[in-house]
Amino acid sequence: MEPTPEQSPHHAYPDHWEADVVLRDGGTARIRPITTDDAERLVSFYEQVSDESKYYRFFAPYPRLSDRDVHRFTHHDYVDRVGLAVTIGGEFIGTVRYDRINDQGRPASAPADEAEVAFLVQDAHQGRGVASALLEHIAAVARERGIRRFAAEVLPANNKMIKVFRDGGYTQRRSFEDGSVHLTLDLEPTEKSLAVQRGREQRAEARSVQRLLAPGSVAVIGTGRTPGGVGRTVLRNLLASGYTGRTYAVNRAFDEGLATLDGVPAHRSLGEIDEQVDLAVIAIPAHRVPEAVADCGEHGVQGLVVLSAGYAERGAEGRELQRELVRQARSYGMRIIGPNAFGIINTAESVRLNASLAPESPARGRIGLFTQSGAIGIALLSGLHRRGAGLSSFISAGNRADVSGNDFLQYSFEDPDTDVALLYLESLGNPRKFNRLARRTAAVKPVVVVKGARHSGSTPPGHAVPVSRIPDATVSALMRQAGVIRVDTVTEMVDAGLLLAGQPLPAGPRVAILGNSESLGLLTYDACLAEGLRPRPPIDLTTAASPQDFRDALAEALADGTCDAVIVTAIPWVGENGEAETGDGQVLAAALHKAVAGGSAKPVAVVHVEIGGLAEALAAASSTAAPRPRTVTPAADRPQLATTLSTGPDRSTAPATPPALEAGPAPEAPTTPPVRPGPGSPADPKAGPAPEAATGPGCIPAYPAAERAVRALAEAVKYAQWRRQAAVPGKIPEFLDDTIDEPGAAALIEAQLATAPDPRGRPLTHDEARELLGRYGIAVRPTLPAPDPEAAVAAATRLGYPVALKTTAPHLRHRADLGGVRLDIADEEALRRAYGELTDLLGKPAELLPVVQAMAPRGVDTVVRASIDAAAGAVLSFGLAGAPSELLGDTAHRLVPATDRDAAELIRSIRAAPVLFGWRGSAPVDTAALEELLLRLSRLVDDHPEVVSVALEPVVVAPHGLTVLGASVRLAPPPARSDLGPRRLPNY
Repeated sequence: MEPTPEQSPHHAYPDHWEADVVLRDGGTARIRPITTDDAERLVSFYEQVSDESKYYRFFAPYPRLSDRDVHRFTHHDYVDRVGLAVTIGGEFIGTVRYDRINDQGRPASAPADEAEVAFLVQDAHQGRGVASALLEHIAAVARERGIRRFAAEVLPANNKMIKVFRDGGYTQRRSFEDGSVHLTLDLEPTEKSLAVQRGREQRAEARSVQRLLAPGSVAVIGTGRTPGGVGRTVLRNLLASGYTGRTYAVNRAFDEGLATLDGVPAHRSLGEIDEQVDLAVIAIPAHRVPEAVADCGEHGVQGLVVLSAGYAERGAEGRELQRELVRQARSYGMRIIGPNAFGIINTAESVRLNASLAPESPARGRIGLFTQSGAIGIALLSGLHRRGAGLSSFISAGNRADVSGNDFLQYSFEDPDTDVALLYLESLGNPRKFNRLARRTAAVKPVVVVKGARHSGSTPPGHAVPVSRIPDATVSALMRQAGVIRVDTVTEMVDAGLLLAGQPLPAGPRVAILGNSESLGLLTYDACLAEGLRPRPPIDLTTAASPQDFRDALAEALADGTCDAVIVTAIPWVGENGEAETGDGQVLAAALHKAVAGGSAKPVAVVHVEIGGLAEALAAASSTAAPRPRTVTPAADRPQLATTLSTGPDRSTAPATPPALEAGPAPEAPTTPPVRPGPGSPADPKAGPAPEAATGPGCIPAYPAAERAVRALAEAVKYAQWRRQAAVPGKIPEFLDDTIDEPGAAALIEAQLATAPDPRGRPLTHDEARELLGRYGIAVRPTLPAPDPEAAVAAATRLGYPVALKTTAPHLRHRADLGGVRLDIADEEALRRAYGELTDLLGKPAELLPVVQAMAPRGVDTVVRASIDAAAGAVLSFGLAGAPSELLGDTAHRLVPATDRDAAELIRSIRAAPVLFGWRGSAPVDTAALEELLLRLSRLVDDHPEVVSVALEPVVVAPHGLTVLGASVRLAPPPARSDLGPRRLPNY
């Protein structure tokens, strides 16, 4: 909205205050400033508020607003007087207003820092968290305008409003005066207020996904009149899955006399449906989608799955269509999966929803799956099906314009049916939030991620998200810090997911290996060593081993306290006639399950080679439902249950060609046979429960290669170790507070930015950087310029011999290999000689910019950096100086603020870490001093976001102490922190 002429130009309409929010029940609403154009909306809103709510607001009967009231409540200067409204469908459902006041409670302007605040929420929307969301946003607005406290007068009987203030988490004071409760809230965010805000965000966003996955009714908009096409395919899949809710077919091209289609009610528009529709699946051309969205919004639909293509994946014009689609849906309180989505699945017995293009609903399981790619979604569903695995839920988000992986994490965190969350991501819209949510979720259940588009340097078509400049290796390290299991392929994701969903976490890296093949056991042993595990020598049961021998050996290994996990290797038995017997998989599976039947606390995995039916039998044997009938098929046609996943659609689980979107009558030649209500559909009262797969506790995963089983186990070991450490979080040592001058650093930064000629900030000089770092206890060894030999001698005399002579030209900086550094210069004669050699070899002093520096104790040269990425946040990095970090990329990363545990892990997680701990007989260096330096730098960039980059290079770590020889610092206005403001949905 644009400012009106009545509004002062320097108080222009603050469009950055506009925000979409998710309310407590999962619906969305829009918060925006109130303008002079809202008079009619305000009057209409007030007329729908009960007399009781009006009394609570004005402390007296107040049946209607006067013209003066309307003018006062719609005219604001957006500084001393601000009003915000919550809207759904363009109409007000709640308002909040503040007026700046002085110490006597009279209207005032700055520097007065207190304001009186009042709320009013429509009765029909009370209990949805409207007032709580308004409090967050009006508090943020007030802080921006220099207001530090809110004052409110509340009647004692208005318990709901008192609760809103009490539960906000802000520091508050209460008193009882003149028959009302006087509340004063300090608006500075506290740990409690931030925790309250994030808790509300989690519950609301989880509920918004739950409403999509468990609707009471579904309408498929764009259902063709004859079989074929996207809409008709989704309707067929809904019926085949046995969806427990009501289903409707909608197409404006239906004949007026058509009452049912495939046994479900058929309608020409959503308005013809007399009952509530919770979810709409939209499968019509993009140009007709806005009409359908408006129809859904006006009839109370709660969420949309948009399968239609033609949006951001088509370029700038499509991207704008996509943004308008999201704006339109949210304006009605609806969330969107898509556009260009593949669909959603919920296998819960009470729902049995398959609103997707996957023709076969997965069996019930304990794995939740989110994917941003329809093709990858098809491959994953097909691969999980071949492995005998099941899902709890599935979301294919397509262009991910609204519902994202972050929302899925919110849902998975509290979903009791999900034990493991698998995510295929091609972009991270809010990396800060993803890391926060992933860390919290990973503390209670595994999160496995495959990140696509890692090296393309751009986001995939259709994904309009902020671009992060941090390398993929850094992203991976930050995910590991958050407890995320980052794997490279969807095959590895499924391998890890099956183990984590079916087996307990290992207590350590010790692995027992047993089986009937010495060679396969040795391959497994080697794979364990390669993955950093500690395998015991393989136990060879010989090729004559029977299933009973396997059972006894496994039971013994599980009872052995010297191992933490067991890998069973198996090859087909050789019969008396010399032919391999491959059909004994069920017998071996039963024996293995009997061995673990006692409830072992150790994970077990099986590596097998061509043992027919073993993987399927292992899955079926542990299911709580009756085993599915096993059909015998020729070996050439039998699906290999533990082979590598396909990378495209599987013909057994997806249409041969993508069905077209309906634009009217369907093609004459159907692409799929007509579908009648089958088992599991509402039309079949005898429908039974969906099959249940063995991806819950007790399932023994089977793998066709030792490397895959070991890699999955290694990920489980690392994750289990992270879980144990996360249970006792690290801390920031208190001694830092005594040696840090935070106010002094803030004053320096403010003064230095004030003199910056470029509004984007500036680099600090060497002396400025030394002074700033010194405020945080980071001492940088001084350097003195040496523009000529005489200046070099004077500098050395001042600093004291021995000294180093260095060039500081950008192309030679930190390049000792090019001859730009001379060390251990003991006297004036040696210094003059070194100066001459340097200039003769590399150029004139004006080009080299030589400096003199006192020598530091010998040690290991390292580099410590911190930088702020606008999307990911502040990142702390560490590596050895020179080739290890620059050539080999051997650098470790952690998010700021870093704890003592983060600092210790940071220096130990690089591959070259042994150099710091006495490698090949060298003296170990002072890693405690190095950890302290990392913590001090972390604290600096966390306290002062204006410090956008710091590089300490080299940092020479000696056996006792360390020396920072070089430092560069850049200051700039801090990037916006979307994760610290009031909760809001992203707009891409």
